[in-house]
Amino acid sequence: MTITRGTRGVYAIAPTPFEPDGSIDVTSLDRLVDFYGEVGVDGLTVLGQLGEAPKLDQDEALDIARRVIARTDVPVVVGVSAPGFAAMRSLTAAVMDAGAAGVMIAPPRTLRTDDQVVGYYAGAAQAIGTDVPFVIQDYLY
Repeated sequence: MTITRGTRGVYAIAPTPFEPDGSIDVTSLDRLVDFYGEVGVDGLTVLGQLGEAPKLDQDEALDIARRVIARTDVPVVVGVSAPGFAAMRSLTAAVMDAGAAGVMIAPPRTLRTDDQVVGYYAGAAQAIGTDVPFVIQDYLY
């Protein structure tokens, strides 16, 4: 199930829980996913700013995405923001293959003008594939 222009409802933005040693707290992650299901969200969003994505390597991010997608019946949108389009393209392909409903992309902090933002997202869409549904993460630094 992929997101479309007609997608509606409440998509919870899930944090990523960590153990004291910095590893992913999978028990708490599972409990969060179960909780969101119990309260009736329409979808989940993982690995955005609240999801601490910059603290994860690509394998960890993919592990989280796969775990959440496998554990829930609601659509999951996965944050794929990366320093470059090659890494973004690679993570996007992997999470879409894992069953993500779409991806979320945050703008880099260096963009200052509307033209730069539009140009960035045009490049991102081209890089991940124009057939991949994506949402823009509206996060002000």
